[in-house]
This record gives sequence, C-alpha cells and structure tokens, in this order.
Amino acid sequence: VRGLSFDIAPGEFVALLGPNGAGKTTMVEMIEGIQKPDSGEILVKGLKWNKSNHNRLNKILGISLQETWFIEKLRVIETLALFASFYQLDIKRVKEIIELVNLEEKEKSLVKNLSGGQRQRLALGISLLNYPEILLLDEPTTGLDPTARREIWKILTDLKKNRNTSMVLTSHYMEEAEQLCDRIIIIDHGKIL
Repeated sequence: VRGLSFDIAPGEFVALLGPNGAGKTTMVEMIEGIQKPDSGEILVKGLKWNKSNHNRLNKILGISLQETWFIEKLRVIETLALFASFYQLDIKRVKEIIELVNLEEKEKSLVKNLSGGQRQRLALGISLLNYPEILLLDEPTTGLDPTARREIWKILTDLKKNRNTSMVLTSHYMEEAEQLCDRIIIIDHGKIL
C-alpha cells in the first residue's frame, strides 16, 4: 500500500473495494497486526500494535480472514467453544453465537460436513465471540452462492442495527458494499482512488 489514510467512525461500516492485488488484504492485515507497515502508523482506537497493547487490541477486534481453516473433526459447538476459551467466555456465549449466525441445526455437525456458506457463518461467529468493537472481514462471501451471501448480509445488517460495531469489509462485490456499508473506499495499486 502507498500512503493510504482513512478514519472509521464508531458504528460505521466501510468497504474496501478493488481488483486482486490492489492492497485490500494487505491493508486489513496491517490493521489486524498480522503485517507491519514499512512506514507510517496504524492506530486502532488510538492504540498502536506493540507488546503492551496486544491484549487490549485483541479484545477490540473481531477478525475473519480471507482463508479460514478449522479442525475438520470438531463439531461446530466444539469449534466455537475452543475459540471462546481464548477469551474466557462460557458456553452461554457459544450458544448465543450459534443462534446469531443461524447454525442451530448444525451445532453438533462435524465441521467437515458444513457447506461453504455454513463455514463462512461459523467463521463470522468466531469473529463475533469477543463482542468486538471493530469487525475486520476479508472477502467473507467470496465463492458463496447468492442465498448464502444474503444470509451473511442479514447477520451483518442485524449487527449494525443492534450494536455500535464498526466494520471494515474487503470485497469484490459492489452490490455487497453498497448493501452493507456507509462508505466505500476504492483501492488500486495500493492507493485510494
């Protein structure tokens, strides 16, 4: 990325759009603390990524990566319980998330038996476990059929109505960005167009 600069207000949903290789995922990974910028700075609620802020930032952010892999032989409820344990959350929160992402009928199913849309809803559920203030979703509906895509949209729309969560969404779908987001930032060759 080259000199990208933008702010996101509390409760605002922002889409990063652009072709493959534009810098969307790189930007999101820097916000997530996965990649470090060569220059400049990224502030999340006024905090920089460093050892002293690491735990605080992990509590603020909910992350769903572009490629998500789960343990295939775990059940949906076990997968969510595993991730919930990282935040010292109990089974009550796991059940809330299962309901929120509409996986009640699949909670005892092995992850390997989930459809693509169900896997994406599981990934979204994991990103929401810790009550994040900022949700970072990297192409959460890529490869999904229109019905599965709209199920994800409904979850996110409901989240926007019921919480003051901010969201950064990378997507190739203009319709998705237009449907979900307050603002669209188009990126190409690492710059905001």
